[in-house]
Amino acid sequence: MTTAPAPDGVTGSRTLTVRYTGGGARRGPVTMGQANMIRCILRDEPDSINIHDVWPVPDGTGMDRALDALATLTARHEALRTTFPYEAGGGAAPAEQVVAAEGSFTVTVLDHDALPEDTDAYAEAVARAARATRFRLDLDFPLRLRILALGGRPVRIAVAASHAVTDGSALGVLRDEWLALLAGEPLPPVTALTPLDLAAEEHSPAGRRKSAASLAHWERILRTGPQAMFAEDGAAGTETDTPGLTLRSARGARALAAAARRTGALPGTVLLTAWCVLTAHRAGQSVCVAAVPTSNRFLPKLARSVGTLSQDALLDLDVRAPSFDALLAKAWGAAMNAYRHSRFDALDLWELIGRVTTERGSQFARDAVYNDISALPSTLAGAAAPDEHAPELELVWGGAQSLPTRLLTFVYETEPVLRLATWADPALFPRAAAEELVTGLVRLLEAVAEADVPLDAPEPLTEATGVRPVVRGPEWVRVDGCWVRPAAVAEALAEALGGRRVEVVVEGPRLVAYIGEGDGAPELTPDQAHAALMGVLPGRPGVLAPHRYVFVEDPPRQSAAAQRILREGTGRTGREMPHDHR
Repeated sequence: MTTAPAPDGVTGSRTLTVRYTGGGARRGPVTMGQANMIRCILRDEPDSINIHDVWPVPDGTGMDRALDALATLTARHEALRTTFPYEAGGGAAPAEQVVAAEGSFTVTVLDHDALPEDTDAYAEAVARAARATRFRLDLDFPLRLRILALGGRPVRIAVAASHAVTDGSALGVLRDEWLALLAGEPLPPVTALTPLDLAAEEHSPAGRRKSAASLAHWERILRTGPQAMFAEDGAAGTETDTPGLTLRSARGARALAAAARRTGALPGTVLLTAWCVLTAHRAGQSVCVAAVPTSNRFLPKLARSVGTLSQDALLDLDVRAPSFDALLAKAWGAAMNAYRHSRFDALDLWELIGRVTTERGSQFARDAVYNDISALPSTLAGAAAPDEHAPELELVWGGAQSLPTRLLTFVYETEPVLRLATWADPALFPRAAAEELVTGLVRLLEAVAEADVPLDAPEPLTEATGVRPVVRGPEWVRVDGCWVRPAAVAEALAEALGGRRVEVVVEGPRLVAYIGEGDGAPELTPDQAHAALMGVLPGRPGVLAPHRYVFVEDPPRQSAAAQRILREGTGRTGREMPHDHR
């Protein structure tokens, strides 16, 4: 036992070592989900990639019993006994996982004479603070545990966790089992796939075929879908500081249940369809493209897996339908298609994204994310505080987070209260507009509960929800399935080419860039122009690369029909077409 400095408000702090034994030693390749998260862990700041939870401690639980329960969980789940050997700074990410049969971990006990009145909020803050330190993938126990004690008795456990071995649902499974152990209940045998078993399945011939099919699914959407859901005035940058808005609504829960009964669809499918309809309606899009992360747990053998399954399913739902019921009939199939194609090698996916977006001349934006965890084990960090009443409709604003999305929704609960949290880019959704979007979802559910809602024109949906589509001026055009502002394309290309004069026009279904050449400027090829533009695309959702680059004598569009074309090409094939005519 060692002693550590005590934080403010803590009367004593000590570090305890807990030993575990009884598991089996194994090693093998990492899973695709682990590889995906390890890539993020090595790249991102720890407080943005680590995760956390708070576990309650039943009254009367002694310290020894609490520590024994932690040791039991560790021996039970291979993920908690896993490290990833690799050379730090060697350039290659870990490709292997090693499971220990026995070992030890440490727990920090923070003792108090008195705890704050809102103990859960205090524990949440302690857990969040513990996220700020990076986990050593090759060495560290993957849970950073802080026991908050009152007079030596455990009251809460604040948990920070490595995302390489856990995700939010895995922490929920661990919390459920923690409470069962402390209640003296026997735990059932582990039937969910372990990370090593999942890796073996993924690396089998059938698993590789599934991965290839998933990449083909992504490629189709990347080549044909909108490059950004929210390509509009005000959308800029790749990350936004976004406040969270939580909805709790008994009205919404009743309406969702009634809509499911009327349509005969599952409540989850009704809610997803309503969210997609409203998102596409507000964005002025005919297709809703959204990442759906929790899809990976839709199989029974993975539902209660303790591991990280953090990979996106990519949903593309064409919302052009005569009515909500007609759209609902195809939404389930679209969701299942996305779910089936959510297992892939992350490095292969990023290579695919880089290749396809360069060929298309776009920058794929993960603008919309929908995460329905209502049917999965929830963490206390995501759970609602106990209430004596179920509000008909309550909106509560929370703190801001830096997010690489423009609209993120977590669904925590659908009955007896519809409870969800939404983070909407404040540049596009000022507070009143964000509240309008969330309440509009409830209103849409209420309308669907009563009768089918027409979707063949925007006006009925606006009337039903109060949510109006974005208004784009005449400078916006739809090209290659994307909303584009040609003047912004010209501005970005001119910037990328060091200030050359550029004009971008729409010629039929294509964007064509006329680039002025003169004044001793170095000669460029279409390939060089395209590569330069791709370098400045991130954070510009209204910019799509021209389908053709045409170099002409400066100024670019003076008497265009009579201009002498010097060179032209797509910029994507390595070929250019020289000209010498007037």
